[in-house]
Amino acid sequence: MSKMQRPVHVVGVGMIPFAKPGASEPYTVMGARAAKLALEDAGVGYDQVQQAYVGYVYGDSTAGQAAIYGVGLTGIPVFNVNNNCSSGSSALFLARQAVESGQVECAIALGFEQMLPGALKGTYDDRPSPMARFVEAMNAHQGWEPDAPRAAQFFGGAGLDYMKEYGIRPDTFGRISVKARQHAARNPLAVFRQTLTLDEVMNAPVVFGPLTRYQCCPPTCGAAAAIVCSAGFAKKHGLDTRVVIAAQAMTTDTPSSFESKDMRKLVGYDMTVAAARQVYEAAGIGPEDLDVVELHDCFSANELITYEGLGLTPEGTAEKFIVDGDNTYGGRIVTNPSGGLLSKGHPLGATGLAQCAELVWQLRGQADQRQVEGARVALQHNLGLGGACVVTLYKAA
Repeated sequence: MSKMQRPVHVVGVGMIPFAKPGASEPYTVMGARAAKLALEDAGVGYDQVQQAYVGYVYGDSTAGQAAIYGVGLTGIPVFNVNNNCSSGSSALFLARQAVESGQVECAIALGFEQMLPGALKGTYDDRPSPMARFVEAMNAHQGWEPDAPRAAQFFGGAGLDYMKEYGIRPDTFGRISVKARQHAARNPLAVFRQTLTLDEVMNAPVVFGPLTRYQCCPPTCGAAAAIVCSAGFAKKHGLDTRVVIAAQAMTTDTPSSFESKDMRKLVGYDMTVAAARQVYEAAGIGPEDLDVVELHDCFSANELITYEGLGLTPEGTAEKFIVDGDNTYGGRIVTNPSGGLLSKGHPLGATGLAQCAELVWQLRGQADQRQVEGARVALQHNLGLGGACVVTLYKAA
């Protein structure tokens, strides 16, 4: 990707507390609440927003309008975005693109999800599944466990392939979940704030491969939003321009996903590598310049392989990175200070914008007990099987 055509600032973010399925408000209420929080944070009226991009996975067509109409009826274009677990960051990508191109001066990206308990599953059984090619490749590589959740087989299989190549201990994955709970304990918006010991994580029921129950993100309900605008719009209205999107890239699958016979690649490792490379090149920096990262830890195994996909540590060194504590406070780079998907929760359409909100708070110095000291450069990674990966680099101006 090329350098940004003109600066795009994140001037407002909002997020509601995440909740377990059945304990949340309807998606219409959650979405409107998050959008209002972002507008209030920005100091912008909804009548000044020119386009809206709304991400969700489990919902009927035009659910985006149903949620945003709770904020106002101004007649602006509303785009519904579904890219599986990267829906929220895909909405942000489109909102940023609209502002950067000069099509609009101010846009809102909103994400929400009202989920059901239990493992993820498709909605339709009378037509081809978008995941059919992925399932076929997985079955050919490692077989199929009818009693295990499908997503856990994908990401647990990636963990097994990593273990085969590098010989790491199973409890290395468990340490990620311990870290996630420690971080979430400082986050009043997280769904799981109780800390866990490594023994508790490892002695929990096995879901698939190296993954125990506490190493799998929970189904969650919630919403988050961001307001993005041009520098000119911000100056005109006296808005907070401390956070700028320095670079952003979105990638989809290439032949390596299906031809490599490697579960890590099937779940998006190469998409991550490509998106991160584009972002670093466009921003003129490297992973060594990062202060804080929010990455897609839907399962502990995916956090581990993503360390290497984003270049936070060289390939084959993730175990040392974890054991040395380089992924948390006092180490090289704080990853998922929010608690991540594992502990903050994973309402699919909201996740990318919740990551955005956390990093904006970090760069503003507003993250309270989670604050990463001196945070100036932040990276966001949001992944959706099927597939899409969005990597966003933020800088404090």
